[in-house]
Amino acid sequence: MISNPKPMSNPTIKDKKPIRLRGKTIVYVDWANVYGWSKSLKKEISLEKLFAYFRIYDGVEDIRLYFGEDVNPKSKKFLVDARNIGYTVVSKEVKYIASGKIEGQVIHRRKCDFDMEVSIDVHKALAGGVEGFVFLTGDGDFAPLYEMLIALRKQVVVIYTKGHIGREVWAISKGIFKAQLKNIVDL
Repeated sequence: MISNPKPMSNPTIKDKKPIRLRGKTIVYVDWANVYGWSKSLKKEISLEKLFAYFRIYDGVEDIRLYFGEDVNPKSKKFLVDARNIGYTVVSKEVKYIASGKIEGQVIHRRKCDFDMEVSIDVHKALAGGVEGFVFLTGDGDFAPLYEMLIALRKQVVVIYTKGHIGREVWAISKGIFKAQLKNIVDL
């Protein structure tokens, strides 16, 4: 349950409320995907504004943020800031995978997927009577999860940015609401 008070007056946020949520709802933010949207949007996404936007909805019970934890001080600060804003933070250790060599030096890629953690949390939410599921990720790997929720007659909302939605998700034509981030809130 979100404990932060709702913002009392922010007309720019209140004017952008096109999603009609149905009952008890949880928002799932896959930050690695959301952060990647910054390039397409040509601006950074504000953790604070994103949280404030979803707080305007009465049915939102929890806003969950999934982000990898590593030794980088900026990464550690990000997690602390997210918790202080009010997100329920789900984190695990980042893996570094060798992805190539340049002039004899091994190049590592940061890897930390949360597909399983999101899926497990969704199943827990189902057991807790949640009716609405909002996902900030266009990752096609989530299509089977969305299809399961649709079959259970749950509300499924997928928020994405242009060029950042998997064709598996795009192909789902019934029982899902897909919205581009720029159309719902100015972050």
